[in-house]
Amino acid sequence: MVPSPRQSPTGDRAARKRVAIVRAARAEFLQQGFSASMDLIAAEAGVSKVTVYNHFGSKEELFAEVVSDALEQALGQTFLKMDERLRDTEDIREVLTITARGWVDGIVQPEVLALRALVTGEGRRFPELGRAWRDQGPNRFTPVLVAALRDRDELDIPNMDLAVIQFYALVLYPHIIHSAYGDRLDDELTEELITTGVDMFLNYYRA
Repeated sequence: MVPSPRQSPTGDRAARKRVAIVRAARAEFLQQGFSASMDLIAAEAGVSKVTVYNHFGSKEELFAEVVSDALEQALGQTFLKMDERLRDTEDIREVLTITARGWVDGIVQPEVLALRALVTGEGRRFPELGRAWRDQGPNRFTPVLVAALRDRDELDIPNMDLAVIQFYALVLYPHIIHSAYGDRLDDELTEELITTGVDMFLNYYRA
């Protein structure tokens, strides 16, 4: 007999408990790593361990929610602004530049970088953690970015998947690479990477 899918608790009270669990889990994961105790997370959230598992079926599921929540806080507004600007302006350079600034501001937050390091460390054992990062990170922007680039008569992009990776590599990946070694690029270099990266990208794919 196939077990029925687990139903998470609903309602305002359950929603408040869920928020408290995610907040407590985020603090514990950042302090203790993926070995953080579910008992301690429950205690910090002011709920029982059973309640934690009612909301999240496993530690991996809880960690994925922590990652999703952190990235929503870091990048959610950037996503909305990108979508809004694409409707309001024809200047693709402006849209790409402002979006890249938002990506960098969100991704280089210390807690986001620390969570990414945990995802990287546990990714082999729990690949769903990597999927959670990709889905809620820059990949979230990919469909909107692809649609914006595809509609531009001034651009000729034969391989859109390749182009998106190249754009991320120009404006965002340097920060991720340097952060892995405990380094952070200064504001002046960050702005130069973004503005010249956008120019390089658009010039390369100019029709």
